[in-house]
This record gives sequence, C-alpha cells and structure tokens, in this order.
Amino acid sequence: MKKTHTFKGFLPLILIVALVLGLDLGYQWYLGSFNLMTSMRLFMAFFFLGFGLLKILDWKGFIKAYAEYDLIAAKSKVYAAVYPLLEISLGLLYLFGIQLFWTNIATLILMLIGSVGVIKVVLSGREIRCACMGTLVNLPMTVVTIVEDVGMGVMALVMLFMGM
Repeated sequence: MKKTHTFKGFLPLILIVALVLGLDLGYQWYLGSFNLMTSMRLFMAFFFLGFGLLKILDWKGFIKAYAEYDLIAAKSKVYAAVYPLLEISLGLLYLFGIQLFWTNIATLILMLIGSVGVIKVVLSGREIRCACMGTLVNLPMTVVTIVEDVGMGVMALVMLFMGM
C-alpha cells in the first residue's frame, strides 16, 4: 500500500470526526447547556453510528481488511462480520442513554482488544489499510488509529468512573 500519511490521506477521517463533533456540540447548543459527560456520550453515539455504517457499505471488504490486524477477527470471520453491528448497537445505546454502565464496559473491552492489534501493526511498521472507516475509504493504519481506539476506551472509562 502506498504511504498516504498526508493531510489529504486523513481528510475523510478529519471530516467525519468534525461532523460527529459538530452534531454533538450542535445538539448541546440546541439544549442551551453543555455537559462534558453528555458530550462524550453523544460523541461516542455519533462516532459508532457513523463508523459502523461506513463499515457495512462494503461488508465483505471490511471483514477481510479487519481480519488482517484484529486479534479476534483474525481467528473468527463471524466476529469480523458482527463487529459493525456491535458498533451500531453501541451507538444506539449511547444515543438513547440505555444501560450506560454495561455499554461503557462493552466499549472498553472492544476498544482494548482492538487497540492491541492496532498497536502491534503500527509498532511492526507494516503498511496496511485501516478498516476503521470501512474499505471504501483508503485510510492508513498509523498512530492516529491507536489514538482513536484508546481515546474511545478512555472516554468509556471516564464515564464509568463518573457514574454514567
């Protein structure tokens, strides 16, 4: 894979994250108040919904790409196939504020498992496509992917400790 560690290479990710952040902050502006816990919950809701939907646009391609670096997906194509649905489910649970304790636990576990495979690939120096936005977007796996996985895990952990 050609190295695309440029602004242009990350533009789709930047645009999606900006959209997610805009939806989050726009909704709180509409409500007339800002709450950090609500902001993290909404960010994770929109993030999981958007990224999960991107993955199912080329479901077969996602399964193949995800199996290249995820520890469980490498051994189970069923897990790889279900993963986008897990993200969409988490997104809906966050959006509607349902069972947030267990939603945060599930998110923390998924992000920790995902982080291990991503860290292994990044540290190895292998150049592979990141399947985080599905396979319709050619995004390289870099430290940015680690930050994405670990960041989502940290937000879930913070919400757990803050009682959300």
